[in-house]
Amino acid sequence: MTAPGWLLRVLGGLPKPAKRVPGRDGPPRPLSRERVADHLLSRGYRFVVDDDGDLTGTWDGSRFWFLLLGEQQEILQVRGRWHRQLALEHRPALALAVNDWNRERIWPKAYLREEEGALALYSEVSADYEPGVTDLQLAQLVSCGLGTGVQMFAAVEALLPHADGAADSLPDD
Repeated sequence: MTAPGWLLRVLGGLPKPAKRVPGRDGPPRPLSRERVADHLLSRGYRFVVDDDGDLTGTWDGSRFWFLLLGEQQEILQVRGRWHRQLALEHRPALALAVNDWNRERIWPKAYLREEEGALALYSEVSADYEPGVTDLQLAQLVSCGLGTGVQMFAAVEALLPHADGAADSLPDD
């Protein structure tokens, strides 16, 4: 199975797109749900609008939301929820793994929540665009939120025991 192009690019497997010349991206414009949706569509991503009016879709099996937060909806947050849930007795080990992730990396912020008697793992990348956002900035945040969230979920997956009881080790970064 091959990884999608955006994931390969984030993980270094594809060449970077040509750099844009500063100033050619246009001036910052107000952040809106429509701009986020237009960007997702331009990338060929599939998503839906949930009952709360939020954009959401699935990447590598995990659910991601594109949330507009703040008084004027000026903060864009890409929030992911890992497709697996773990038993509550795994909290100490998983909390250590999440703490290590947050200490060693800038993105995404990772955290655990207890939901319906099990542990759920989340990722978040947020940016405040009160003065507006360029198309390039919007693209970078969406790419960062999705790419690093998927990467973090894969790293935690590699730490878990497989059916034979053996756990994969994470490669050094």
